[in-house]
Amino acid sequence: MTEKHTILGGKVHVYKRENGSVWQCSSYLDGRNRRVSTKEESLAKAKDFAEDWYLELRAKKTRGELISERTFAQTVERFVKEYEVITDGDRNEVYVRGHKARLRNHLVPYFGKMGLSQVTSGAVQDYRIFRLNDDPIYKPPAKSTMHQEIVTLRQVLKTAVRHGWLHGLPDLSEPYRKVQKVSHRAWFSPEEYKQLYTATRANIKTAGNSYHRGLAEQLHDKILFMANTGIRPDEANWLEYRDVEIVEDDATGETILEIEVRGKRGVGYCKSTTGAVRPFERMVERNLPEPTDRLFPVDHKKQFNRILGEQGLKTDRQGNRRTLYSLRHSYISFRLLEGADIYQIAKNCRTSVEMIEKHYAVHLKNSLDAAAINVRKSRKVRVPQ
Repeated sequence: MTEKHTILGGKVHVYKRENGSVWQCSSYLDGRNRRVSTKEESLAKAKDFAEDWYLELRAKKTRGELISERTFAQTVERFVKEYEVITDGDRNEVYVRGHKARLRNHLVPYFGKMGLSQVTSGAVQDYRIFRLNDDPIYKPPAKSTMHQEIVTLRQVLKTAVRHGWLHGLPDLSEPYRKVQKVSHRAWFSPEEYKQLYTATRANIKTAGNSYHRGLAEQLHDKILFMANTGIRPDEANWLEYRDVEIVEDDATGETILEIEVRGKRGVGYCKSTTGAVRPFERMVERNLPEPTDRLFPVDHKKQFNRILGEQGLKTDRQGNRRTLYSLRHSYISFRLLEGADIYQIAKNCRTSVEMIEKHYAVHLKNSLDAAAINVRKSRKVRVPQ
Protein backbone atom coordinates (compact mmCIF):
# COMPACT_ATOMS: atom_id res chain seq x y z
CA MET A 1 0.00 0.00 0.00
CA THR A 2 1.25 3.51 -0.83
CA GLU A 3 1.73 5.93 2.09
CA LYS A 4 0.54 9.47 1.21
CA HIS A 5 0.70 12.95 2.77
CA THR A 6 -0.45 16.36 1.48
CA ILE A 7 1.09 19.79 2.03
CA LEU A 8 0.43 23.39 0.97
CA GLY A 9 -3.33 23.01 1.25
CA GLY A 10 -3.48 19.87 -0.85
CA LYS A 11 -1.52 21.33 -3.77
CA VAL A 12 1.37 18.90 -3.30
CA HIS A 13 1.30 15.17 -2.50
CA VAL A 14 4.18 13.38 -0.84
CA TYR A 15 4.06 9.59 -1.09
CA LYS A 16 6.14 6.48 -0.82
CA ARG A 17 5.53 3.54 -3.13
CA GLU A 18 5.17 0.05 -1.75
CA ASN A 19 8.63 -1.44 -1.13
CA GLY A 20 10.16 1.96 -1.96
CA SER A 21 12.80 3.50 0.28
CA VAL A 22 12.56 7.17 -0.78
CA TRP A 23 9.66 9.62 -0.90
CA GLN A 24 8.14 10.93 -4.15
CA CYS A 25 6.17 14.13 -4.66
CA SER A 26 3.60 15.25 -7.23
CA SER A 27 1.48 18.25 -8.11
CA TYR A 28 -1.05 19.11 -10.83
CA LEU A 29 0.04 22.39 -12.39
CA ASP A 30 -0.58 24.12 -15.71
CA GLY A 31 -2.70 21.28 -17.09
CA ARG A 32 -0.27 18.50 -16.31
CA ASN A 33 0.47 16.17 -13.43
CA ARG A 34 4.14 16.56 -12.48
CA ARG A 35 6.17 14.09 -10.44
CA VAL A 36 9.69 13.90 -9.08
CA SER A 37 11.67 11.84 -6.58
CA THR A 38 12.75 13.70 -3.44
CA LYS A 39 15.59 11.17 -2.97
CA GLU A 40 14.96 11.50 0.75
CA GLU A 41 14.11 8.70 3.20
CA SER A 42 13.10 11.16 5.93
CA LEU A 43 9.50 12.38 5.65
CA ALA A 44 10.34 15.80 7.11
CA LYS A 45 13.16 16.36 4.60
CA ALA A 46 10.95 15.06 1.79
CA LYS A 47 8.23 17.61 2.66
CA ASP A 48 10.82 20.42 2.68
CA PHE A 49 12.07 19.28 -0.75
CA ALA A 50 8.52 19.04 -2.12
CA GLU A 51 7.64 22.55 -0.94
CA ASP A 52 10.76 24.07 -2.55
CA TRP A 53 10.11 22.09 -5.74
CA TYR A 54 6.52 23.32 -5.99
CA LEU A 55 7.44 26.94 -5.38
CA GLU A 56 10.12 26.71 -8.10
CA LEU A 57 7.52 25.30 -10.50
CA ARG A 58 5.21 28.23 -9.74
CA ALA A 59 8.06 30.68 -10.36
CA LYS A 60 8.84 29.02 -13.72
CA LYS A 61 5.17 29.27 -14.69
CA THR A 62 5.18 32.97 -13.89
CA ARG A 63 8.32 33.49 -16.01
CA GLY A 64 6.85 31.45 -18.86
CA GLU A 65 9.50 28.74 -18.49
CA LEU A 66 7.22 25.90 -17.47
CA ILE A 67 6.94 23.38 -20.28
CA SER A 68 3.75 21.34 -20.46
CA GLU A 69 4.90 19.08 -23.25
CA ARG A 70 7.62 16.57 -23.96
CA THR A 71 11.03 18.20 -24.16
CA PHE A 72 13.61 17.77 -26.90
CA ALA A 73 15.91 15.94 -24.46
CA GLN A 74 13.18 13.42 -23.61
CA THR A 75 12.57 12.82 -27.31
CA VAL A 76 16.29 12.26 -27.86
CA GLU A 77 16.23 9.45 -25.28
CA ARG A 78 13.46 7.71 -27.23
CA PHE A 79 15.17 8.32 -30.57
CA VAL A 80 18.47 6.79 -29.42
CA LYS A 81 16.67 3.78 -27.96
CA GLU A 82 14.71 3.17 -31.18
CA TYR A 83 17.49 3.96 -33.63
CA GLU A 84 19.99 1.48 -32.24
CA VAL A 85 17.45 -1.36 -32.31
CA ILE A 86 15.75 -0.67 -35.64
CA THR A 87 18.95 0.01 -37.62
CA ASP A 88 20.95 -2.86 -36.10
CA GLY A 89 23.01 -4.25 -38.97
CA ASP A 90 21.70 -1.71 -41.49
CA ARG A 91 23.81 1.26 -40.39
CA ASN A 92 27.49 1.23 -39.65
CA GLU A 93 28.16 1.63 -35.92
CA VAL A 94 30.42 4.62 -36.67
CA TYR A 95 27.45 6.34 -38.35
CA VAL A 96 25.27 5.63 -35.29
CA ARG A 97 27.98 6.95 -32.96
CA GLY A 98 28.09 10.12 -35.06
CA HIS A 99 24.40 10.78 -34.33
CA LYS A 100 25.03 10.28 -30.60
CA ALA A 101 28.05 12.59 -30.59
CA ARG A 102 26.19 15.39 -32.38
CA LEU A 103 23.29 15.08 -29.94
CA ARG A 104 25.53 14.97 -26.87
CA ASN A 105 27.91 17.76 -27.86
CA HIS A 106 25.68 20.24 -29.66
CA LEU A 107 21.95 19.59 -30.06
CA VAL A 108 20.92 18.55 -26.53
CA PRO A 109 22.90 21.35 -24.80
CA TYR A 110 21.12 23.87 -27.04
CA PHE A 111 17.60 22.44 -27.52
CA GLY A 112 17.39 19.98 -24.60
CA LYS A 113 15.14 21.97 -22.25
CA MET A 114 12.87 23.26 -25.01
CA GLY A 115 9.44 21.80 -25.55
CA LEU A 116 9.01 20.21 -28.97
CA SER A 117 6.72 23.00 -30.16
CA GLN A 118 9.50 25.48 -29.36
CA VAL A 119 11.87 23.85 -31.86
CA THR A 120 10.65 26.06 -34.70
CA SER A 121 12.25 27.12 -37.97
CA GLY A 122 13.34 30.32 -36.24
CA ALA A 123 14.92 28.38 -33.35
CA VAL A 124 16.84 26.22 -35.80
CA GLN A 125 18.10 29.31 -37.59
CA ASP A 126 19.19 30.75 -34.23
CA TYR A 127 21.06 27.48 -33.65
CA ARG A 128 22.90 27.87 -36.96
CA ILE A 129 23.95 31.39 -35.99
CA PHE A 130 25.06 30.20 -32.55
CA ARG A 131 27.20 27.40 -33.99
CA LEU A 132 28.76 29.61 -36.64
CA ASN A 133 29.43 32.70 -34.53
CA ASP A 134 28.68 32.41 -30.81
CA ASP A 135 29.59 28.90 -29.64
CA PRO A 136 32.19 29.42 -26.86
CA ILE A 137 33.34 25.79 -26.79
CA TYR A 138 33.57 24.54 -30.36
CA LYS A 139 35.04 26.18 -33.44
CA PRO A 140 32.68 27.13 -36.28
CA PRO A 141 31.66 23.98 -38.17
CA ALA A 142 32.24 23.26 -41.84
CA LYS A 143 29.20 23.29 -44.11
CA SER A 144 29.09 19.48 -44.21
CA THR A 145 29.30 19.29 -40.39
CA MET A 146 26.43 21.75 -40.01
CA HIS A 147 24.41 19.72 -42.53
CA GLN A 148 25.00 16.53 -40.52
CA GLU A 149 23.79 18.21 -37.33
CA ILE A 150 20.56 19.31 -39.03
CA VAL A 151 20.08 15.76 -40.37
CA THR A 152 20.36 14.42 -36.81
CA LEU A 153 17.93 17.09 -35.58
CA ARG A 154 15.45 16.08 -38.29
CA GLN A 155 15.67 12.42 -37.26
CA VAL A 156 14.79 13.30 -33.65
CA LEU A 157 11.84 15.46 -34.71
CA LYS A 158 10.59 12.67 -36.99
CA THR A 159 10.53 10.42 -33.92
CA ALA A 160 8.32 12.98 -32.18
CA VAL A 161 5.95 13.12 -35.17
CA ARG A 162 5.65 9.33 -35.30
CA HIS A 163 4.61 9.20 -31.65
CA GLY A 164 2.16 12.09 -31.94
CA TRP A 165 4.19 14.43 -29.75
CA LEU A 166 4.59 16.91 -32.64
CA HIS A 167 2.04 17.67 -35.35
CA GLY A 168 4.58 18.21 -38.13
CA LEU A 169 8.18 18.99 -38.94
CA PRO A 170 9.29 22.63 -39.02
CA ASP A 171 11.03 23.94 -42.11
CA LEU A 172 14.68 23.02 -41.54
CA SER A 173 16.00 24.33 -44.86
CA GLU A 174 18.66 27.02 -44.82
CA PRO A 175 17.10 30.43 -45.63
CA TYR A 176 18.71 32.96 -47.97
CA ARG A 177 20.62 30.16 -49.60
CA LYS A 178 21.64 30.83 -53.16
CA VAL A 179 21.44 28.15 -55.81
CA GLN A 180 24.58 26.10 -55.44
CA LYS A 181 26.83 25.37 -58.36
CA VAL A 182 27.37 21.72 -59.12
CA SER A 183 30.61 20.85 -57.38
CA HIS A 184 33.08 18.43 -58.87
CA ARG A 185 34.86 16.21 -56.39
CA ALA A 186 38.61 16.64 -55.99
CA TRP A 187 40.35 13.86 -57.91
CA PHE A 188 43.73 13.03 -59.42
CA SER A 189 44.07 13.16 -63.17
CA PRO A 190 45.87 10.13 -64.66
CA GLU A 191 49.10 12.15 -64.80
CA GLU A 192 48.73 13.36 -61.20
CA TYR A 193 47.86 9.86 -60.00
CA LYS A 194 51.06 8.55 -61.59
CA GLN A 195 52.98 11.38 -59.91
CA LEU A 196 51.44 10.42 -56.57
CA TYR A 197 52.20 6.70 -56.61
CA THR A 198 55.69 7.36 -57.99
CA ALA A 199 56.29 9.63 -54.97
CA THR A 200 54.95 7.07 -52.48
CA ARG A 201 57.18 4.38 -54.05
CA ALA A 202 60.19 6.69 -53.65
CA ASN A 203 59.08 7.39 -50.07
CA ILE A 204 59.68 3.72 -49.23
CA LYS A 205 63.34 3.97 -50.20
CA THR A 206 63.94 7.01 -47.99
CA ALA A 207 62.35 5.47 -44.86
CA GLY A 208 64.75 5.67 -41.91
CA ASN A 209 64.10 2.31 -40.25
CA SER A 210 62.07 -0.88 -40.65
CA TYR A 211 59.05 0.54 -38.79
CA HIS A 212 58.79 3.64 -40.99
CA ARG A 213 59.51 1.53 -44.07
CA GLY A 214 56.57 -0.70 -43.18
CA LEU A 215 54.30 2.34 -42.87
CA ALA A 216 55.54 3.70 -46.20
CA GLU A 217 54.91 0.36 -47.92
CA GLN A 218 51.40 0.19 -46.45
CA LEU A 219 50.61 3.72 -47.66
CA HIS A 220 51.84 2.95 -51.17
CA ASP A 221 49.72 -0.19 -51.38
CA LYS A 222 46.73 1.56 -49.83
CA ILE A 223 46.79 4.24 -52.54
CA LEU A 224 46.96 1.64 -55.31
CA PHE A 225 44.27 -0.48 -53.61
CA MET A 226 41.81 2.40 -53.16
CA ALA A 227 42.36 3.88 -56.62
CA ASN A 228 41.61 0.48 -58.17
CA THR A 229 38.57 -0.39 -56.05
CA GLY A 230 36.81 2.92 -55.38
CA ILE A 231 36.07 2.09 -51.76
CA ARG A 232 35.58 4.90 -49.24
CA PRO A 233 38.29 5.58 -46.63
CA ASP A 234 36.00 4.49 -43.79
CA GLU A 235 35.20 1.29 -45.68
CA ALA A 236 38.91 0.65 -46.13
CA ASN A 237 39.47 1.08 -42.40
CA TRP A 238 36.89 -1.63 -41.66
CA LEU A 239 38.20 -4.14 -44.20
CA GLU A 240 39.55 -7.43 -42.87
CA TYR A 241 41.62 -9.87 -44.89
CA ARG A 242 38.76 -12.39 -44.88
CA ASP A 243 36.63 -9.80 -46.72
CA VAL A 244 38.91 -9.89 -49.79
CA GLU A 245 39.25 -12.77 -52.25
CA ILE A 246 41.40 -13.09 -55.38
CA VAL A 247 39.29 -14.55 -58.20
CA GLU A 248 39.34 -15.13 -61.94
CA ASP A 249 36.56 -13.00 -63.40
CA ASP A 250 34.39 -15.03 -65.81
CA ALA A 251 33.30 -12.00 -67.85
CA THR A 252 36.77 -10.61 -68.56
CA GLY A 253 39.09 -13.54 -67.86
CA GLU A 254 41.19 -11.23 -65.65
CA THR A 255 42.40 -11.75 -62.09
CA ILE A 256 40.63 -9.29 -59.78
CA LEU A 257 39.57 -8.87 -56.16
CA GLU A 258 36.05 -9.52 -54.92
CA ILE A 259 35.49 -7.48 -51.76
CA GLU A 260 32.76 -7.63 -49.12
CA VAL A 261 32.50 -4.01 -48.01
CA ARG A 262 31.13 -2.79 -44.68
CA GLY A 263 30.35 0.90 -44.64
CA LYS A 264 27.72 3.52 -43.90
CA ARG A 265 25.10 1.67 -45.96
CA GLY A 266 25.72 -1.70 -44.37
CA VAL A 267 27.27 -4.58 -46.32
CA GLY A 268 27.94 -4.17 -50.05
CA TYR A 269 30.15 -5.74 -52.69
CA CYS A 270 32.89 -4.50 -54.97
CA LYS A 271 34.90 -5.90 -57.87
CA SER A 272 38.29 -4.31 -58.36
CA THR A 273 40.38 -3.72 -61.44
CA THR A 274 43.47 -5.87 -61.96
CA GLY A 275 45.61 -3.07 -60.52
CA ALA A 276 44.45 -3.87 -56.97
CA VAL A 277 45.61 -7.50 -56.98
CA ARG A 278 49.36 -7.08 -56.64
CA PRO A 279 49.15 -4.49 -53.79
CA PHE A 280 46.89 -6.87 -51.88
CA GLU A 281 49.27 -9.80 -52.47
CA ARG A 282 52.17 -7.68 -51.19
CA MET A 283 50.27 -6.85 -48.00
CA VAL A 284 49.55 -10.53 -47.41
CA GLU A 285 53.21 -11.47 -47.98
CA ARG A 286 54.47 -8.62 -45.80
CA ASN A 287 52.03 -8.83 -42.87
CA LEU A 288 51.28 -12.59 -42.69
CA PRO A 289 47.83 -11.70 -41.35
CA GLU A 290 45.12 -13.61 -39.56
CA PRO A 291 41.76 -13.63 -41.41
CA THR A 292 40.30 -11.13 -38.93
CA ASP A 293 43.22 -8.66 -39.11
CA ARG A 294 42.49 -5.24 -40.61
CA LEU A 295 44.02 -4.43 -43.98
CA PHE A 296 44.74 -0.87 -42.93
CA PRO A 297 45.00 -0.55 -39.13
CA VAL A 298 46.68 2.87 -39.56
CA ASP A 299 44.89 5.74 -41.35
CA HIS A 300 48.13 7.25 -42.86
CA LYS A 301 46.55 10.74 -43.06
CA LYS A 302 49.62 12.69 -41.91
CA GLN A 303 51.99 10.75 -44.14
CA PHE A 304 49.63 11.11 -47.10
CA ASN A 305 49.20 14.87 -46.56
CA ARG A 306 52.96 15.35 -46.27
CA ILE A 307 53.54 13.70 -49.64
CA LEU A 308 50.73 15.72 -51.24
CA GLY A 309 52.40 18.89 -49.98
CA GLU A 310 55.83 17.86 -51.25
CA GLN A 311 54.39 17.06 -54.69
CA GLY A 312 52.22 20.18 -54.97
CA LEU A 313 49.07 18.04 -55.07
CA LYS A 314 47.25 19.42 -52.01
CA THR A 315 44.49 20.95 -54.14
CA ASP A 316 43.07 20.49 -57.61
CA ARG A 317 42.85 23.26 -60.20
CA GLN A 318 39.53 24.50 -58.72
CA GLY A 319 41.12 24.80 -55.28
CA ASN A 320 39.34 21.74 -53.82
CA ARG A 321 41.41 20.09 -51.09
CA ARG A 322 42.48 16.53 -51.82
CA THR A 323 42.19 13.77 -49.21
CA LEU A 324 42.24 9.97 -49.26
CA TYR A 325 38.62 10.25 -50.45
CA SER A 326 40.01 11.72 -53.69
CA LEU A 327 41.26 8.23 -54.60
CA ARG A 328 37.63 7.06 -54.74
CA HIS A 329 36.75 10.06 -56.90
CA SER A 330 39.70 9.21 -59.14
CA TYR A 331 38.53 5.61 -59.53
CA ILE A 332 35.05 6.75 -60.62
CA SER A 333 36.51 9.39 -62.93
CA PHE A 334 38.90 6.91 -64.56
CA ARG A 335 36.06 4.47 -65.21
CA LEU A 336 33.92 7.21 -66.77
CA LEU A 337 36.80 8.43 -68.93
CA GLU A 338 37.21 4.87 -70.24
CA GLY A 339 33.53 4.74 -71.16
CA ALA A 340 32.31 2.32 -68.48
CA ASP A 341 28.56 1.97 -67.88
CA ILE A 342 27.49 4.52 -65.27
CA TYR A 343 24.92 2.20 -63.71
CA GLN A 344 27.51 -0.53 -63.16
CA ILE A 345 29.93 2.00 -61.66
CA ALA A 346 27.21 3.16 -59.24
CA LYS A 347 26.47 -0.42 -58.16
CA ASN A 348 30.16 -1.23 -57.71
CA CYS A 349 30.72 1.93 -55.65
CA ARG A 350 27.54 1.54 -53.59
CA THR A 351 26.16 4.92 -54.62
CA SER A 352 23.51 6.23 -57.02
CA VAL A 353 23.59 7.18 -60.69
CA GLU A 354 22.23 10.57 -59.63
CA MET A 355 25.23 11.24 -57.36
CA ILE A 356 27.68 10.29 -60.10
CA GLU A 357 25.92 12.46 -62.66
CA LYS A 358 25.88 15.39 -60.21
CA HIS A 359 29.49 15.30 -59.07
CA TYR A 360 31.33 13.67 -61.97
CA ALA A 361 29.48 15.12 -64.97
CA VAL A 362 32.73 16.71 -66.18
CA HIS A 363 33.96 13.19 -67.00
CA LEU A 364 30.82 11.96 -68.79
CA LYS A 365 31.81 13.03 -72.30
CA ASN A 366 33.14 9.58 -73.19
CA SER A 367 29.87 7.91 -72.19
CA LEU A 368 27.81 10.11 -74.50
CA ASP A 369 26.80 8.54 -77.77
CA ALA A 370 27.33 11.13 -80.49
CA ALA A 371 25.41 9.01 -82.97
CA ALA A 372 22.36 9.11 -80.69
CA ILE A 373 22.78 12.81 -79.92
CA ASN A 374 23.39 14.15 -83.42
CA VAL A 375 20.32 12.66 -85.00
CA ARG A 376 18.81 14.65 -87.83
CA LYS A 377 15.39 14.24 -89.25
CA SER A 378 15.37 13.51 -92.94
CA ARG A 379 13.94 16.38 -94.91
CA LYS A 380 11.25 15.78 -97.43
CA VAL A 381 12.35 16.61 -100.96
CA ARG A 382 9.87 18.76 -102.79
CA VAL A 383 8.95 17.44 -106.20
CA PRO A 384 8.62 20.21 -108.81
CA GLN A 385 5.14 20.41 -110.25
